[in-house]
Amino acid sequence: MPTIHTIDLNFLGEEAAIAVYAIEDAAGVTLVECGPFSTNDTLIEGLKAVGIRPSDVHTLLLTHIHFDHAGAAWWWARQGTRVFVHPKGLKHMMDPSKLYSSAARIYGEENMEKLWGRMEKIETYDIASAADRLRMTIGGNLWVAHHTPGHASHHIAWQMGKVVFTGDVGGVMIKGGPVVPPCPPPDINISHWKSSLDRLRSLRADTFYLTHYGAVPAQGSHLPDLRKRLDEYVDYVRQALKAGKTEEEIVPGFAQFVEEDLRENGVNDTTIGAYRAANPPEMSVTGIARWLAFSEG
Repeated sequence: MPTIHTIDLNFLGEEAAIAVYAIEDAAGVTLVECGPFSTNDTLIEGLKAVGIRPSDVHTLLLTHIHFDHAGAAWWWARQGTRVFVHPKGLKHMMDPSKLYSSAARIYGEENMEKLWGRMEKIETYDIASAADRLRMTIGGNLWVAHHTPGHASHHIAWQMGKVVFTGDVGGVMIKGGPVVPPCPPPDINISHWKSSLDRLRSLRADTFYLTHYGAVPAQGSHLPDLRKRLDEYVDYVRQALKAGKTEEEIVPGFAQFVEEDLRENGVNDTTIGAYRAANPPEMSVTGIARWLAFSEG
C-alpha cells in the first residue's frame, strides 16, 4: 500500500477542519484535494515536513470544485501539476469568474480573501475531466473515478484499491465525533446523495479518507449513520419551513440542534469549532431549503 500523508491545512486556525492527502508513488506524489489558496502556504509547509517539495507533485485529483477543496488548484497547475476534475467542473476551473461570484454572494465579498484567497484560471492543457468509472494508472497506482453527486453535482470519489477518498459525499467526521452531512448551496440533491452512498458501499472499501477529516473505517456504521443524519437534517428544515419560518429564523435552532447532537456524541467545544469551520450550519439550512423548494415545491 502506498504511503498516504494527511496534511492539515489549519483552516481558520482550526485543527482537523480540512485535509489534503499526499500519496507517494513511483513518479513522485499525487495529491487528493489542495484546499483554498488562503491555506496554500500551510499546505506547502506541511508537505515539506514529510519531505515533499511542490516539484514532486505531478497530479492533483479534485473531488469537486468548492473552494475548500479546489481553490488553490490553479497554483499547482502553474507548477506543472496535472489536474483532474469532474466534467461539470471543468469549465469553472478554466474560467472561475462565475464560481467566484457565486461564492461571494454566499459568503460576502468582504470575507472572500480571508476564507479562500485568490482563484485564477487553469489553462486548458493543464486540466482534464474524469468520466465516471475512468481508470487511470498514475505513478504505478490504479485510480478509479466514481461520480458521486448529492453534495454537489460535480463530485468525484477517488478510489485506490481498498481506499476511497470521499470528498464531502462521505460526510464530515472530526476527531472521533459523529459523521454529519455538509449541505451547502447551490446544488444539494438528497436523492442523488443517497444513490452515491449506495455506490460508496458497493466499492467494498476498507478505509474512507474524508476531506473533513481523516481516515475512518469504511465498513460498519459510517454510511448508515450518515444517511440517518441526512434525513434528520432535511426533516428539521422541512418542518421549520412548514411552520412558516424564514431561512434566517431557522438557522439558530438548527445550529443548536446540530451542536446538541455533537455534544451528546462526546464532541467537546474545541472540536465543535472544527465542525463549524468544515460545515457551517447556516450553509446547510440554505442548501437544504433550496433543494426542498426544487423537489417539493
